[in-house]
Amino acid sequence: MFFGLFDKSPLLDETSEQWLFDAYAWALDNFDAGLFYSDSQLILPSNEFFPGRADSVDEMANLMLERVKHYAGVGHWPTYVVDYNLAGDIDDPNVQIKGDLRGPGGIAYDSPTVSECLPIRYNPQQLSNPEGMIAGFAHTLAHYLGQLAKSEPPGGEENWPHVTELLAIFLGFGVMVANSAYTFKGGCGSCYNPAAVRDSFLSEVEATYALAIFATLKGIPPGDVTRHLKKHLRGFYGKAVKSIQRHPTSMERLQQWA
Repeated sequence: MFFGLFDKSPLLDETSEQWLFDAYAWALDNFDAGLFYSDSQLILPSNEFFPGRADSVDEMANLMLERVKHYAGVGHWPTYVVDYNLAGDIDDPNVQIKGDLRGPGGIAYDSPTVSECLPIRYNPQQLSNPEGMIAGFAHTLAHYLGQLAKSEPPGGEENWPHVTELLAIFLGFGVMVANSAYTFKGGCGSCYNPAAVRDSFLSEVEATYALAIFATLKGIPPGDVTRHLKKHLRGFYGKAVKSIQRHPTSMERLQQWA
């Protein structure tokens, strides 16, 4: 017998699937659905998306952050990177976003002071794990963005880290979020550096499912996504696409903003 041949068990439980759809609806309703459908793109971990070199760790981190901000549509936000080992207690910044919150209508500061900039903490050791650093930057920006929502996210404040991680996927960084959601901790000591691993909140499967929703809404063929995913996530992704196809009502709800 071929056990599992006709296994139709869902990739996620129904509650988790529905939460992901609800979180996308919240993001579309609060953060410019028109910009999502017209400008958002799938950001990939490649030199094409992240070109350039730097002479120091801080310069490299800032270079990566500026690219992340650009793709997220928040390039006009005043920010600065800070090594979390040196950050200490940082006072709440006094930041006012000028012009549109996201997109080409935003107005950049001329010469912002430190108190007028958003601090973006980073771990220098994550430079050895650039996908994790990019995902971390996207998640931090999503945290600041999410605070400006006009409505409470699904699940309330207790799900804040999860909904802002999904918001990072909504902004186009799903490949990096999924690829860095979990890192194997086995093997020889030299093969694993715990300091290079980012904190993640969505599971690998949840992040991959959320990525599949993004790509489906944007009409991106599965092959254009899976070639950039870790091998063990590619099967998850195919199952997620099939699961999404079995939820036409949920997808029509999200496509009403297109």
